Amino acid sequence: MMTIELTRFDAAAYLTEAEDQADLLAEALATGDVHVITQAIGIVARAHGMTELAQETGIKRQQLYRVLGPEGNPTLGTMLKLLPALGLRMRIEAAA
Repeated sequence: MMTIELTRFDAAAYLTEAEDQADLLAEALATGDVHVITQAIGIVARAHGMTELAQETGIKRQQLYRVLGPEGNPTLGTMLKLLPALGLRMRIEAAA
């Protein structure tokens, strides 16, 4: 019997371009699912580097992993710190 070795897939390793990251977040937002949105923000955060992000935002690295993890629910205040550090901004538009 042949043994198959699997490696863990991490989308953050492939989302190195800001435009791709913004597209991921736009798709996540379109779902309206808080967990999907939080997971997408976590992927983008890991792509940037959690240590650097923690230093830039003043949010502890462990806290970033917690609030952007599977059970996370970041506050608006956290998002307002994270998004500029990720090179992103939040925009509100009138619903069509």
